Amino acid sequence: MNTDTTSTYVPGKLPISAWAEEDRPRDKVLIKGKSVLSDAELLSILIGSGTREENALDLAKRILSESNHNLNAFGKLSVSDLTRYKGIGKSKAVMIVAAIELGRRRKFEDVPKREVILTSADAVNIFQPMLGDLTVEQFWILYLTRTNSIIGKQMISSGGMSGTVVDPKVVFKNVIEAKAVGVILCHNHPSGNTKPSQQDIDLTKKLVNGGKLLEVSILDHVIVAANSFYSFADAGMM
Repeated sequence: MNTDTTSTYVPGKLPISAWAEEDRPRDKVLIKGKSVLSDAELLSILIGSGTREENALDLAKRILSESNHNLNAFGKLSVSDLTRYKGIGKSKAVMIVAAIELGRRRKFEDVPKREVILTSADAVNIFQPMLGDLTVEQFWILYLTRTNSIIGKQMISSGGMSGTVVDPKVVFKNVIEAKAVGVILCHNHPSGNTKPSQQDIDLTKKLVNGGKLLEVSILDHVIVAANSFYSFADAGMM
């Protein structure tokens, strides 16, 4: 049975570690994202290291070639099938088979249906139970897809009873990281009076204008209290 070996330099063959950073499969995932990698590059990450004669990527290409470049055929390989290849020991083979099984199970999982925001009341129903009874002011963002489905929500700042400081740079940094194309802003007024202050109005305008530059739609800004709310969109202030 083959044992795992470490890839070393062979004249005429550069080990993957000597490649440019953006070409190394592991680094490529971090720099460009997993979707740009070929099947062989993804498999090479699981293989890790190759042999003196063959680096991990070349080994991955050979394995896939012998499966006719068909992932369904590749997915039927067993631990013993994989350990026939020099450079793949039992531990690597088990890791690859486990990854294949996770992919197979994923196909049969129901994709959770994302909640869609259609009105200001939909956003209020999310935030009012969270913020309505707080004695301090908090500022939150609801991240949305192009179809207004919820990606997630995040608190940006928390302050005192009379206000909280919101940095637009922090807001848009988080929006970009969330890959959101639509945003609903929300904060609470512990006083119970949901009428926006001039500071609320100025901040909303600043974020709306910033969103236009980044092609991010600021759809609404809702202010919630225990028993009431105010929507900038409903009031025609967006």
